[in-house]
Amino acid sequence: MGLFAGTEFDRPPRCEKCEELESECVCPPEAKAVTPPGSQKLKVFTEKRKRGKMVTVVSGHANEDDVVQSLLTKLKSLCGAGGTLKEGNIEIQGDHVDRVRKSLIEMGYKVT
Repeated sequence: MGLFAGTEFDRPPRCEKCEELESECVCPPEAKAVTPPGSQKLKVFTEKRKRGKMVTVVSGHANEDDVVQSLLTKLKSLCGAGGTLKEGNIEIQGDHVDRVRKSLIEMGYKVT
């Protein structure tokens, strides 16, 4: 007898909607609701860090991991600089406020 014999971990997983085995389920996958860019109001500003380094910060976006990660990638390639997600904000190395602001407006975001 196995460690999980007779428990829910011993049984194959089932779909929550149709109660069929997950391998035999025909239910359509649920689409995630994504906040449209026009309803998000972003703030773009610079911060001075240790040793005089400047960082462009974009804050106020909806915390949707896939969307924020793709936005970070687009902004990094646009500016030709490194960047990261830190404390829920997008940070791009260097002073790129004008370039980032213009790009976000073109994507449909409201920028202050």
